[in-house]
Amino acid sequence: MAKFLLYITLTISLLPFLAVSFSSESPTDRRVLVLLDDFAVKSSHSLFFDSLKSRGFELEFKLADDPNIGLQRYGQYLYDALVLFCPSVERFGGSINVASIADFVDSGHDLIIAADTNASDLIREISTESGVDFDENAAAMVIDHTGYAVSNTDGDHTLIATDDLIKSDVILGSKNIEAPVLFQGIGHSVNPANSLVLQVLTASPSAYSANPQSKLTSPPSLTGSAVSLVSVIQARNNARIVVAGSLSMFSNRFFRSGVQKAGSSTKYQKSGNEEFLTELSKWVFHERGHLKAVNVRHHKVGESDEPAMYRINDDLDYSVEIYEWSGTSWEPYVANDVQLQFYMMSPYVLKTLSTDKKGLYSTSFKVPDVYGVFQFKVEYQRLGYTSLSFSKQIPVRPFRHNEYERFLPAAYPYYGASFSMMAGFFIFTVVHLYSK
Repeated sequence: MAKFLLYITLTISLLPFLAVSFSSESPTDRRVLVLLDDFAVKSSHSLFFDSLKSRGFELEFKLADDPNIGLQRYGQYLYDALVLFCPSVERFGGSINVASIADFVDSGHDLIIAADTNASDLIREISTESGVDFDENAAAMVIDHTGYAVSNTDGDHTLIATDDLIKSDVILGSKNIEAPVLFQGIGHSVNPANSLVLQVLTASPSAYSANPQSKLTSPPSLTGSAVSLVSVIQARNNARIVVAGSLSMFSNRFFRSGVQKAGSSTKYQKSGNEEFLTELSKWVFHERGHLKAVNVRHHKVGESDEPAMYRINDDLDYSVEIYEWSGTSWEPYVANDVQLQFYMMSPYVLKTLSTDKKGLYSTSFKVPDVYGVFQFKVEYQRLGYTSLSFSKQIPVRPFRHNEYERFLPAAYPYYGASFSMMAGFFIFTVVHLYSK
């Protein structure tokens, strides 16, 4: 009895967490676990954390080696997203490891990874699992002798100012980020064949990755625009990941610092870091670019009920409503590239859906003259947006024996030939019998 009461108490205590979990009706992550190397990061990066809190996120800060941390309890995930601001951690505490983080992402949850010059093998392994590879040289940093940030000291040009941002309103917002972004850390590469990984912030063509404390004896492995500073990954289950090669770029010092790029006379009073990372966090936490499809309908033209099957050559209407999450509510999604496939082994019909700009997409077409089991299929993938993939199965039958037309227009020549032959035979018979 005591164990039963304990179980009921624990279940009730978890209800508040389960009630605000990630759902299709409110996809924005709310419960975020932040793992730190040191609690000092909580204050040194407070501007970034405060921007999340101001948007309604519940942040829970833990040391990465805390023996009591865990991502789930009784089979339920306790958090919607995970932030790893612990680049030097050699081993996580509690039940967290590389496999559990991979399962966390595979379950549709989101992840932010911030590495640094002291990135451990553990952080590098998690990043590799996510689809990016940091420079194998543990002492390497991104160096740019022409695109560095002007400072009072000459330095080694590892503090760079870059404005090579991805051109995507859904990922970085519609407002242009004018000031360069400050970066000091390690670079990584992405596989061009991996369509799930996008470079959001890249180095300039003059940058390279090497040890700033030693002379180059061989060409660096990462050079130019191939050096990715910040990348994002959107998995096939729409989980989102951000991998940054610098923890410092999230810091208050970089947020508030003025910036002037070498070779430019323009000096900005504030770097673009805060605007860049705020907009990027909105994307990774599904405040932007999250789509849903509802009210999928199809029926014969002139009818409203969905039939159990169609007949070949039927005229039909198809419609679906698509909305985008704005961070607070669902707004109509407007695009001109949503397509419908009427599919059996391969698309027999491919139609671009028209929109009323209020979220409704529709089209009409004739069922092909082929019977079998078809699917209404929509597979929509667009840069920065969650992918949509949904289908409805419907059988298509041929005409029944009593549904064909009594006289087929295509057979009129044959009808004419038959009757003309009979008429000719009758005339020939008459002439032959009654002629002398």
